[in-house]
Amino acid sequence: MPVKNRFAELQTEITEWRRDLHENPEILFETHRTSALVAEKLQAFGLDEVVTGIGRTGVVGVIKGKSDSKGRVIGLRADMDALPIHEQTGLDYASKTDGAMHACGHDGHTAMLLGAAKYLAETRNFDGTVVVIFQPAEEGGGGGKEMCDDGMMERWGIQEVYGMHNWPGRPVGSFAIRPGAFFAATDTFDITLEGRGGHAAKPQDTVDTTVMAAQTVLALQTIASRNADPVDQVVVSVTSFETSSKAFNVIPQRVQLKGTVRTMSAEMRTLAETRIKEICNGIAATFGGSADISYHRGYPVMVNSDEQTAFAADVARKVSGDCDEAPLVMGGEDFAFMLEERPGAYILVGNGDTAMVHHPEYNFNDEAIPAGCSWWAEIVETRMPAA
Repeated sequence: MPVKNRFAELQTEITEWRRDLHENPEILFETHRTSALVAEKLQAFGLDEVVTGIGRTGVVGVIKGKSDSKGRVIGLRADMDALPIHEQTGLDYASKTDGAMHACGHDGHTAMLLGAAKYLAETRNFDGTVVVIFQPAEEGGGGGKEMCDDGMMERWGIQEVYGMHNWPGRPVGSFAIRPGAFFAATDTFDITLEGRGGHAAKPQDTVDTTVMAAQTVLALQTIASRNADPVDQVVVSVTSFETSSKAFNVIPQRVQLKGTVRTMSAEMRTLAETRIKEICNGIAATFGGSADISYHRGYPVMVNSDEQTAFAADVARKVSGDCDEAPLVMGGEDFAFMLEERPGAYILVGNGDTAMVHHPEYNFNDEAIPAGCSWWAEIVETRMPAA
C-alpha cells in the first residue's frame, strides 16, 4: 500500500494517542479531556491557530500552506465522542470509565486526523489553508450542527469539507465511497395510545390499548410495504412497547410506543412522518381511543457531492490502489450537517475482520492508521498543490 512514509514512521506514536483516547472515553459533549488533549497536541505541532469551544467542546485548528495564491480552504473533520456501552474487549487499554466505550472508532478517527495535522504542519507542502475539525457529540447529540451553528464554516472560510469512518468487514486500509445520498436521515417517534383500562375478564367495558397498540405496530410496517415506492429506502422500527400496567389481569389505560424511522430522501421522510400520524390516529379512533404522536426529526440524509466524491475516490486509489462503491447505509451520520453547509465527501476505510461498530467487543484497528492519515494528507496536497 503506497501510504506516505512519514505515517509509517508515526504509526507507533499515533497508536499510542489512539489507545490513550480509547482508555479514556467521553460521551456526547462531555469530551473535556479529549478536547484538551487534542488542542494541546495541535499547539505542540505548531498550528497557526487552535480554537476550543466551537460547538460547545469542539476544537478547530488552522494550518497554512507554504503559499496561498488562490485562497483555497479545505476542512477535514473527525469525531471524538464515545458511546454509553460497557466495554467487553479485555484489552490492556480497555475503557477505565464504566459504561462508556469507544465502540465506533472515533478514537481512531481523532488519532488519524491528529497524525495528518502533524504531518501537514511539518511539511506545509500545499497552496492554501487546511482547517482540522474535531467534533463532539456525533452519537446522537448533533455536534456537527452545533459547530456549524457557531459559524465555523464562515469564520474560517471553509470551501469544502471531508470526513472518514472506519468500516468493519472491509479489508484493512481499503476504501469505499458513493456519490449522493449515503447515510440515512434518522428520525424518532413517541406514541401514546390512550384507552379505557379495566379488568381483563371484562374487555367489553374497556377500550383495549394493548390490542390497539399491537394493531398499530403491524400497520406501521405497511409504510414500507404499501406506501413507499419499492425502489425507495425506508425503515420504520418500533423498538419499545410499554403498558401502564404490569398486572396479568388488567387491561392498561395507556400504551407507549417508541421507535425510529430511516429514510434516504426528503420526500420519503415527509411521507413516513405523515403516514405514522395518520395510521396512529386512525387506529386509535377505530378502537374508540386516542393517540398522541411526537415525531422528532434528527440527522438529515448525508449527501456526498458528486465532484468531491469523484475526487475523494481518486485520492483513495492513490493511497490503496482501489476504491469500491459503498452500499447505502441506513445508519445516521451528523457529518450530514456539514455537507448541507459546504460541498464535500465522506469515505469509509476498512477496519478488517473485527466486531461491528456499536458492539461491546469492537476495537478500532490500528493497522488502518497509515491509510487513513495518508488519505487526509493527500486530499490536501492533491486538491491544493504547492505553487
